[in-house]
Amino acid sequence: MMLSSTLVLLVTNPSAVLSEMIGASASALNLCIELCAVYAVWLGIVELVDASGLGEKLAKLLRPLIKRIFKVDTEETQKIIALNLSANMLGIGNASTPLGIKAMKKLDDGSGKANFAMIMLIVVNATSIQLLPTTIIGLRSSAGSASPADIILPTLFATTCTTLCGILLVHLLDKIKRRTQKQR
Repeated sequence: MMLSSTLVLLVTNPSAVLSEMIGASASALNLCIELCAVYAVWLGIVELVDASGLGEKLAKLLRPLIKRIFKVDTEETQKIIALNLSANMLGIGNASTPLGIKAMKKLDDGSGKANFAMIMLIVVNATSIQLLPTTIIGLRSSAGSASPADIILPTLFATTCTTLCGILLVHLLDKIKRRTQKQR
């Protein structure tokens, strides 16, 4: 796409190619710096949550839900999943990535295949409910939006629907899989 755009610009306005590339690079760099600031704040908050013991309290609060959805029993895994879900719910998906990787390692049973809990974690992370879509609000704010937070309710509705559908589909497909395995 970039190559074709550059070729079209070379044909239509050759003198603008270099200035457009430099301008786009500067815009991309500014966006990266602004996003780094947003992530630094939220990663710090996630670290404070973990260091203060709030992570254990959150895991304890979410334990029945995590146990039911993910079918895991170990408290350490439940805590990591709870922190991962919390970071995703706050709209800081990149901050939740290390926690998701840690949770995946805990969920791995060594079979070399994705198990139910691993698949569920992928689906819940991909569809994650956004209580506060901080990254999008930060992007809208840096782009000069008059009201960057006006997307909170539509985002909450859409992500809640997708997460519920994802969870139901994983459970349904797991039931179908177990039923077909019993019939063999």
